[in-house]
Amino acid sequence: MKFYYAIVPAIMGVAITLGPPQFAVALSSNEVGKIAKAITVLIDNQNGSGTGVIIQREGNTYIVLTAKHVIENQAKYEIVTPDGQRYPLDYKTVKKLPEVDLAIVQFTSQQTYTVAKIGNSNAATEGTTAYVAGFPQATAAISSTIYNFVTGRITANASKPLRDGYTLVYSNLTLPGMSGGPVLNDRGELVGIHGRGDEADIETSKINSTIAYVKSGFNLGIPVNTFLRLSTQVGVDLGVSLPSIATETAPKADDFYIQGGDKYDKGDFKSAIADYTKAISLNPQYLKAYNNRGLARYNLGDFQGAIDDYNRAIKINPKDADSYNNRGLARYSLGDKKGAIADYNQAIKIDSNYVFAYNNRGISRNNLEDSKGAIADFNQALKINPNYAEAYGGRGISRYQLGDKKGAIADYTQALRINPNLAPPYAGRGIARFELGDKKGAITDFNQALRINPNFAPAYTGRGVARYTLGDKQGAIADLQKAANLNLEQGKTDDYQQLLELIKKLQ
Repeated sequence: MKFYYAIVPAIMGVAITLGPPQFAVALSSNEVGKIAKAITVLIDNQNGSGTGVIIQREGNTYIVLTAKHVIENQAKYEIVTPDGQRYPLDYKTVKKLPEVDLAIVQFTSQQTYTVAKIGNSNAATEGTTAYVAGFPQATAAISSTIYNFVTGRITANASKPLRDGYTLVYSNLTLPGMSGGPVLNDRGELVGIHGRGDEADIETSKINSTIAYVKSGFNLGIPVNTFLRLSTQVGVDLGVSLPSIATETAPKADDFYIQGGDKYDKGDFKSAIADYTKAISLNPQYLKAYNNRGLARYNLGDFQGAIDDYNRAIKINPKDADSYNNRGLARYSLGDKKGAIADYNQAIKIDSNYVFAYNNRGISRNNLEDSKGAIADFNQALKINPNYAEAYGGRGISRYQLGDKKGAIADYTQALRINPNLAPPYAGRGIARFELGDKKGAITDFNQALRINPNFAPAYTGRGVARYTLGDKQGAIADLQKAANLNLEQGKTDDYQQLLELIKKLQ
């Protein structure tokens, strides 16, 4: 009796006058990319890495601005410059700015390095182009830090900062290790320091226990104007004239948007929805507020409400790939897999490198038994991002469905190498190991999945089956009953009934 098939997860230094020049000309992304690469440095130590930007030269001493949390702890750091040279960082020279996540560090060199041109962060308003540069940390898939330069848009510039001085929000796809890197405008000017990445990309459905990707675009930076106002407290004078500070008479839509994003990251989805709604009331064309309110509604199980928000976002901008991708996930959660695929297709049509949409389309194809089509999608996702653990997990499911259990195990293992905190790949590998006769290895994998997610029903089902075949009838029934209860709580009534029937047969 192959009742254990049910355990397969559905998816697994010159004075600069601040202010726009009289004849401001936007540069191409390639031109800004060259500027970014010349001013961005790696801040390396044995426990990880971060990024910084060169902002001043005094003789042979270079001043680097970074996020304070990058060099929070006293350790042996090295500054790696664009030419690959390594310079020791004397921690005694580190100066941390008060009340904001900023710090300056120094290195000494006789070489000539480019110094960042300072821009006016007040002019970084919603919809303007933003570039972020930095060095993502090494992982199992990428053995060394590699410079990264990503394009996006400013989605908010709030007048009321979050804790640590964060007021800039942008849609760029950032990664761990890029903290402290420059945020540049379309003239290649420094307008902010990147500090917090988008933590809302991975969405685990409470209904179908699947892992997919949505995009919130909630990356945070500290405006360079904030640094300029505090720089004299750490003995730095860039010779930049600050613009006058406008007196805000009332909260801006941006203020509610950034507060909503902060509450979303903390899991307070209802309060996030309230803030996004206020932002929309002040700016009815606030595309990202609709998008992110949709994400909050999705997390509360209001899939149709989420779709309504994505529809509004698409009406504002029919070429917003994020809204199509996110609507696809909501449609998938309502059981409309073909509709989800149509949305992912549109996202990919708009952005041929939209890695999340390839992954999510692969998930839908797996569930429509198009395993070969799914593999093609996961392969494309991995071509774009070789460090994409969930795509390896999804391809593992495809291979399993095609009967290639060893290939599935290899993919699940690679997914876990990259991210050992994902429950579905452990459960998937447990399934494949069980079917290849390694029942004890399967139980080990199911145990690990449940350590990560104690409410992961497929792992209880799988462990129950494995325990029964090893003669542990009572342990098997206990696991299967737990899986049945979880399925009932999650609204999966068909799976609940099937498990109850199985338990009766085993008793």
